[in-house]
Amino acid sequence: MRDVQKHYEDGPEALIVSLATRGDRAAFSELVRRRQVWIRGLFRRFCNEPTLADDLSQRVFLKMWKQIRSLKHPERFAGWLKRIAINEWIDHQRKYGSDWDESFDEDAQSTTMPSPSTAIDLNFALSELPPQVRTCMVLAYHECMTHPEIVEATGLPAGTVKSHIRRGSARLRERLKDYEVTS
Repeated sequence: MRDVQKHYEDGPEALIVSLATRGDRAAFSELVRRRQVWIRGLFRRFCNEPTLADDLSQRVFLKMWKQIRSLKHPERFAGWLKRIAINEWIDHQRKYGSDWDESFDEDAQSTTMPSPSTAIDLNFALSELPPQVRTCMVLAYHECMTHPEIVEATGLPAGTVKSHIRRGSARLRERLKDYEVTS
């Protein structure tokens, strides 16, 4: 069994995905092992709540297990999995986050001031943004997705994505301005 696991650890992802689409549980386990840190990190940036991020990650891997046989192009696995994760986040926000559809208010200020050691943390600053804005920011800067890719992934209009990224960036710069390095 260890020889099979070692073979999977060294194998190209497209091959492992192809095996998983045929029901190979060891291949599926290898995909989870390879992608779990990335998926959890994505959700932690979305929500800044490690427990929720872990729960949402588990949901993504469960959906992956249920849907992987429908994946026709193993080389597109990363994008397919990212799409499942984004949809899981949006579904969670629509179900439990009352502010998913709220507009972005540039004048809104946080009512709590964290300690300097907390404020410097980008994840904390991100968590203060409205969910749609945070989602666009994480996808643009952490996942390096283009505006059209974010539009496709979230279903938001292109102008909304652009303004969320522009305004979200401005809000983060303002929030973290005391921590800028001056020359």
